[in-house]
Amino acid sequence: MSGFKDHFSGHAAVYRDARPSYPAALFDWLAERAPSRRLAWDAGCGNGQASVALAARFGRVIATDPSAAQVAHAEARPNIDYRIEAAERASLDAASVDLVTVAQALHWFDVGAFHAEVQRVLRPGGLVAAWSYADCTVMPEVDRHVKHLYRDLVGPYWPAERRLVETGYRTVPFPFEPVAAPVFAMRVDWDVQALLAYLRSWSASQRHLAATGCDAVAQVEAAIREAWGEPGVRTVCWELHLRCGRVLRAA
Repeated sequence: MSGFKDHFSGHAAVYRDARPSYPAALFDWLAERAPSRRLAWDAGCGNGQASVALAARFGRVIATDPSAAQVAHAEARPNIDYRIEAAERASLDAASVDLVTVAQALHWFDVGAFHAEVQRVLRPGGLVAAWSYADCTVMPEVDRHVKHLYRDLVGPYWPAERRLVETGYRTVPFPFEPVAAPVFAMRVDWDVQALLAYLRSWSASQRHLAATGCDAVAQVEAAIREAWGEPGVRTVCWELHLRCGRVLRAA
């Protein structure tokens, strides 16, 4: 990998606590389509959110990430082996893995080198799945202010790779035999404080804060609270974009 771009180690605890969880149905679906449930590799595991979900369905999970700070905040499980290493150079045996997952991380990889690793480590019939999510929605009155934050206030502070997330990885090369997948939506019931914490966990919000000394979320916080209305929880939604496939084998 030509230089690890670390946008999260400086606020690893904030990132862990403020992120939405992935739907259980996604992991159930992946586990059902893997050739067996012996070993899953969670590449770019970050704080281990997907790793923990996989550990409930696979005998063993190897979770890798080059950020020691992110891994330090990951939740331990007896059958998860966390390793601080790049996805492009994984310490896994050839043809040993049933499922490779990349949760909201493929845009940080050297995809050519990573895909070569996937082809090396997947066993026959093994599955690879990469997913991403971008904009969230609550209700129009709140969404308007969140979009203002996203585009206008912290827009210049998003890394260039963010564009790959916004397009649902559709423009990322994916040299695998496609596997059709259902649509999985992410939904969480949050109060306004949880939403604000999520907005502050954005890498662009943190980069804006580091560069200017100002909290961009504070500029929209009052408007978001007013639009939220009465205290209480509301459903926050993200569209999950999933690309799934199997290694193309020679005839």
